[in-house]
Amino acid sequence: MFAPVADPSSLRILISNDDGINAPGIKVLERIALTLSKDVWVVAPETEQSAAGHSLTIRRPLRVRKVSRRRFAVDGTPTDAVLLGVNHVLKARKPDLVLSGINRGSNLGEDVTYSGTVAAAMEGTILGIPAIALSQFINHPHPVKWGTAEHWAPEVIRKLLAVG
Repeated sequence: MFAPVADPSSLRILISNDDGINAPGIKVLERIALTLSKDVWVVAPETEQSAAGHSLTIRRPLRVRKVSRRRFAVDGTPTDAVLLGVNHVLKARKPDLVLSGINRGSNLGEDVTYSGTVAAAMEGTILGIPAIALSQFINHPHPVKWGTAEHWAPEVIRKLLAVG
């Protein structure tokens, strides 16, 4: 468990995912995070890494590309992205919270063992940082209703932070 947080406005938040730096879900999560704190950073895989699980890249060097002031793309897995985010991009001041997602599709049951979204949050927790993974159900063949996540996620995040 982690200490409860009543006011998230002073938190440094690291966002990652498994759908890639340009995925719609990570943009939604970034908007949500910016309603909680102004100190929001995104370090995510360059390309989609769905079902990467908790894998690491160990047979080649990783590259970090600065996309904009607080957005970075990593040519690796979601776990790589969180590790590089914490230990390289934000090494001067580590994040207080890791948010992962918003995954395009639900992560339920055994899906969590394959989910790069869940793995990114797990890596944050392994590094001693509170972490939350968020996923959005898809009702195929209909488009993703990102508004559902945008409506409910801020409340869910605040409640989880409040209980620690």
